[in-house]
Amino acid sequence: MSLKSKKKEELELLSNKDIAYMILEESKNKLNTASLYKKIIKLLDLPESTFEAKIAEFYTALATDKRFILLDNGKWDLRSNHTSDKIIKVSEEEEEEEEEVEEKQEEDIEEDNFDDTEEEYDEDTNEELKDLVVLDEDELELEE
Repeated sequence: MSLKSKKKEELELLSNKDIAYMILEESKNKLNTASLYKKIIKLLDLPESTFEAKIAEFYTALATDKRFILLDNGKWDLRSNHTSDKIIKVSEEEEEEEEEVEEKQEEDIEEDNFDDTEEEYDEDTNEELKDLVVLDEDELELEE
């Protein structure tokens, strides 16, 4: 049953969000908050003062209802008209970028560790260690 075929009494039983949903569903056009609310006021035959008094409440109702999505251009559309493929693709791309960053960080850490060991190793250290002897635990016990 289309929105235009409904009687005013039937529309009055619906919430403004439900009427907005029906308007967006039937028109397939994206509308800004003011245009959408003006259509509702016209359908319900409400006074113009209602617009100024309740537009903020209407905006909040749309913003908190998961059936609606506010687009970048400030217009409302139904969330069901927007697939989640883009979200998934973005998530996969972000994941790949994060993995690349992590790999690069690991490589940098390995290079840093390698560089540190080269700096610590020098011939003077080798000279100091030449007199050291490695003993087994058994040999240690014998000496005591």
